[in-house]
Amino acid sequence: MTEQQPIKNTPPGAPGIAPTWSSSDKDAVTTSLGSSRIWATVGHGIVNEVYWPSTGHPQIRDLGFIVAGPDGWTEIKRANRYAISTPHDGVPLPKVVHEGPGYRLELEFLCHPLRDTLLIRYALSGDGVRLYALLAPHLGGSGSNDAFASEELSALGANVALCLRADSGFSRSSAGYVGSSDGWQDFHANGAMTWSYPEARDGNVSLMGELAANSGTLSLGFAETAEGARTLSRSGLADDYDETVDLFVEQWRQWTAGLRIPYTTPQLQRAAELSAAVIKVHEDRTYAGAVVASLSVPWGSSHDDAGGYHLVWTRDTVEAAFALVTIGKLEDAGRTLDYLIGTQAEDGSWAQNYFPDGRGYWTGKQLDEVALPVLLAAKLQAAGHLTFSAPEQNMVRKAIGFIVRNGPMSDQDRWEENAGASPFTLSVVISALVVAADYFAEAERDYLLALADCWNERIEDWTYAAQGPLAADAGIAGYYVRMSPRPAEGGLAGAIDRRNVAHGRVAAKALLGMEFLYLVRTGLRSPHDQRIVDTVKLVDSVLRRETPSGPSYYRYNGDGYGEKDDGSAFDGIGVGRLWPLLTGERGHYAVAAGEDAQPYLDAMVRMAGPGGLLPEQIWDSAAIPERGLEPGKPSGSAMPLVWAHGELLKLLAASVTGRCAESFAQVETRYGGQSPQADCWIWRESSAFAGVPKGRDVRVECEEPFVLHFGDADWKQVSERDSMPVGFGMHGVTVEADVLVRLGTLRFTVFFTERQAWREQDFAISLRG
Repeated sequence: MTEQQPIKNTPPGAPGIAPTWSSSDKDAVTTSLGSSRIWATVGHGIVNEVYWPSTGHPQIRDLGFIVAGPDGWTEIKRANRYAISTPHDGVPLPKVVHEGPGYRLELEFLCHPLRDTLLIRYALSGDGVRLYALLAPHLGGSGSNDAFASEELSALGANVALCLRADSGFSRSSAGYVGSSDGWQDFHANGAMTWSYPEARDGNVSLMGELAANSGTLSLGFAETAEGARTLSRSGLADDYDETVDLFVEQWRQWTAGLRIPYTTPQLQRAAELSAAVIKVHEDRTYAGAVVASLSVPWGSSHDDAGGYHLVWTRDTVEAAFALVTIGKLEDAGRTLDYLIGTQAEDGSWAQNYFPDGRGYWTGKQLDEVALPVLLAAKLQAAGHLTFSAPEQNMVRKAIGFIVRNGPMSDQDRWEENAGASPFTLSVVISALVVAADYFAEAERDYLLALADCWNERIEDWTYAAQGPLAADAGIAGYYVRMSPRPAEGGLAGAIDRRNVAHGRVAAKALLGMEFLYLVRTGLRSPHDQRIVDTVKLVDSVLRRETPSGPSYYRYNGDGYGEKDDGSAFDGIGVGRLWPLLTGERGHYAVAAGEDAQPYLDAMVRMAGPGGLLPEQIWDSAAIPERGLEPGKPSGSAMPLVWAHGELLKLLAASVTGRCAESFAQVETRYGGQSPQADCWIWRESSAFAGVPKGRDVRVECEEPFVLHFGDADWKQVSERDSMPVGFGMHGVTVEADVLVRLGTLRFTVFFTERQAWREQDFAISLRG
């Protein structure tokens, strides 16, 4: 047998190097407000990920350009010499101008309002220069795509197809494998485009096309089939470009005309209009009302992640919806509530995060993400936008049922790292119980309010470290911690495992965060409560850093979520960086305390990227120019972060009205910023207590019928009581205050009647104070 020779014109290097996404530091995000289902991101002056057919599905890594001329060649994203602009801060039609030795390249990125197509108008000027398009498909998030190069550039993979076509055509084209036979490698090896491979299959593929003219329009279409993508791409070019731009702009101008942004400085006005547009861009159209956390993958250029931040987190989504309410976009916020009703699980919860279609991604459970949709419904009612509809009532009832059965301890805190009692989670959960009480009949309403009172009074037992280890140096009596473990795991005396750092286990009392500020924002505690004031003082000492952009804060001391010391990408271990949204949270406290919020607003604006987008984190160390890291400016984490843009809008509104978006009249009326004295303390194993103030009843609760077997500390004066249903699937036995006085110490265990089984553990509650 003779040895088989390789097929002529087959690109070498299959299947290519492992795929990644683009860098997360975006310049702009854009979509139309028409029927099309295209979302595009712009970073380093070129198109990065393009999402289709929903915000949860990026389909390309990037679409960039090489400029070649008499003096050599330049890949424009690496040159990093460009300026970006839009026709209006509320109209996301990015225009980028690249300038380099001997050339000027103008680009405009237009999501077609009526077709699933991205249009790019380009104009290159300079003597003897030519323009080359480089396209990196990543269809379906798969590392195995097929690429085809002819008069148009096309790719197939994972039941998705794309087609890139130029109105002037391509003089030459080539398909290859990333890292060996792609267009950049051609220029790097040969100084020019010399390869013309017609196809590359089953790998991490790349496409290049030499544009026949130095000005014109590119059309990138997406569909389920190659024929569909080709039809959309061609049709997009057939439409008059200027008329398409006019339609795009008019749709956005109609939406922005309804914004109610408070009177402020011109700089903040621009930032607010941009923030509103950023939130709107992140709303899905295939699944209306879905708002993903960010059209980006943090540190995406270093890895391939099927999830990234292009997922829905209920918390981030509701924070964005609250912001929309503050600027008058009630219909948009209401659409988000309707979407959340659609994604609620039968047990009343929401997945930790999920694709826009509702498919869960990570598997944790977070109580704040169950409470926040209830608060959104209450906010829309207070704004006069919502009535007691059957779907809404059903959503609230199911969510409250989940909270009652599973609260107040959460499997995960808002940073998705630890289980236990978090002041943030407690704040929104207690508020949800209070604002939802009117959805229920009298008995259930009274139960919810009693539970809220009990949990509210116990906040300090769970989260306030009197004489904690950080107090002495600050000259304070105590402080609120980031969170504490469940009582069975030690509570405030227990330890927390910090994620993303080596040897991360620390005492709960040694961990400080800003979660406690939501006690003020929700009206559970006064901003002048000495415990709050002292913790703010400590936070400003421990977590605050002054940057060239202004003050910002760490999530908590010893955080590990961020770039490494040398600026390299976070890879599961890193160093926590500063968060602009926490600057906004500190600004909200300033409003509540009667201080000036302007420094915090101005700082947030200065922390934005070149296109005005707010990042998840900013760099906090000396500049590392080769990595694009500057103090006070975006790091490599998510940008934009929808939550940060929402925080800016809410802070701007609060600075004018004096009220936080998360405040509710029902909560303020019931508590007035003061800890209540609950008539009944509710004991569960998940939130057990060993002491109760005199004069309070104690109700022991379980999720199934039981007999309470109880007596005094020496198991004398023994009695038994059968449990009764108390609502929401819970069963309880109340031991009255006078019985507790007679016993001195309540010692008890339970017998589960349906299982005919003893708990086989004794518990004790003593009177205190």
